[in-house]
Amino acid sequence: MKQSLRGLLATAFMALLITGCAMQPPSVVDRAPDQDAGRLLSQAEQQAPEQAAQTRLEAANILARQGQRESAFEAASSIDEAQLGDTDRLRWAMLFSELARGMNDPQAVLRATQVLDDELPMQANQQQTLAERRQWAQEALDQRPDDVQVALPELEGTDVRRIAVALPESGPLSSVAGTLTTAMRRHNEISNDGVQLTFIDASQYSLDEIYSRAEQMNAQLLIGPLDKDQVTQLEQRDSVPLPTLALNYGNNASNQAQRLLQYGLSAEDEARQAARRAYQDGHRQVAVMVPDNDWGRRVGEAFWNEYQRLGGEVTNAVRYNPSSPVSNAVQTALNVSGERARLGNIDALFLLALPDYARQVPPTMDYYYAPDLPIYATSHLHEGRRQTRLDQDLNDVMFMDIPWQIPDAAVGGEEVLPFYATYQQLREESDASMFRLMAMGVDAYELAKRMSDLSDINGLNGSTGRMSLASDGRIHRELPWAKFQNGTPAPILIPGLLGNEP
Repeated sequence: MKQSLRGLLATAFMALLITGCAMQPPSVVDRAPDQDAGRLLSQAEQQAPEQAAQTRLEAANILARQGQRESAFEAASSIDEAQLGDTDRLRWAMLFSELARGMNDPQAVLRATQVLDDELPMQANQQQTLAERRQWAQEALDQRPDDVQVALPELEGTDVRRIAVALPESGPLSSVAGTLTTAMRRHNEISNDGVQLTFIDASQYSLDEIYSRAEQMNAQLLIGPLDKDQVTQLEQRDSVPLPTLALNYGNNASNQAQRLLQYGLSAEDEARQAARRAYQDGHRQVAVMVPDNDWGRRVGEAFWNEYQRLGGEVTNAVRYNPSSPVSNAVQTALNVSGERARLGNIDALFLLALPDYARQVPPTMDYYYAPDLPIYATSHLHEGRRQTRLDQDLNDVMFMDIPWQIPDAAVGGEEVLPFYATYQQLREESDASMFRLMAMGVDAYELAKRMSDLSDINGLNGSTGRMSLASDGRIHRELPWAKFQNGTPAPILIPGLLGNEP
């Protein structure tokens, strides 16, 4: 339980009230002795099939508890579940389906949930959890196109060696562009992969002039533009003159331009991921707190739409003024009456906030007797540097961030991060506030290199998350989760571990 820090003034702001139902599935990762998972996996190679399956299951559990999601998924995937007894097979199904859902792998979820057809003895809540995961997998496969529709035939079978980068050197986006440019240059130098980068000052030319200059430079593809309005203009075209990786997303419902891919650090993507995570963790009624501005509106709507699509309901929605007392928003979000929150129709909170504001929310919730309400947040509350004293107030808050910002939670340590050599160099050189943009620049470079084989983009573990390519050319990211413990981001399993460990 977090510690109450102060009493705050009470003023109601605004809320929207809707009703729903609630459910809390159990944790699926069993406690296991602290053993070396690698040693167990090595032992399994020498064991008989039945014992090997049990050993691999224990190793997968250990890796999952340590936050090494991909290694845990690989270990669980390698298990021959037919060799397990009923109890262990159920343990495997709960763990593997949880990991597969977090990895956005519906086929693996369906494999795990086949235990529902085998009449294994299980508790009602376990059956419900597996049934929900099976339903998600079936819906995900129904919505997924058979093949990615975007195509870049002029790049197929070639090596990308000549890239033009069109970013503004003056104007309101020049600082962001400069950081991205620095990251690409440094990663190009460190990689030493033979790729030639040429740069165009996008603030000096129209879109058509940028393409003309890129073609004169004999570039195979273009990275840019960065401006959202320009990306919107491009995606309304039938095609663009050169294969393009835009560093933002347009405003249209979908991208219709051939040869145009889009990639960026989308807060809306994070909100949708938070909605999926909260729903997978069993929450069916949530309160939402977002800033009262255009950014808050867009991100709030993304969360709301995704959560309702899954079947959950937003029971309270508050647009707060960041300069007003935090108690104003918390009182409204949590139905405070007197000095006590009324949580009868709320079982979680989604929070979009910058660090200074976010740090005040949990202590305020403590004051109103809601210390145990789960909080799901985006990366924006995390400054990216160790501030144990300040971030104590965020203890138990769950949030997502890019692997480069939370290496211990994301992959189990810095040494196994994607593009580690570049990470080391940029971490030493960069200000923490710009590090996400540095990571974005590195991933933009790596994505561009892979545009000759678009299948290489799907599943790419990048600096900014795990990539997936939609049929219209938009690239989305799945981010790892962390939870503040003692003021420090710590690993949690995706999805389902809400402090349920014994």
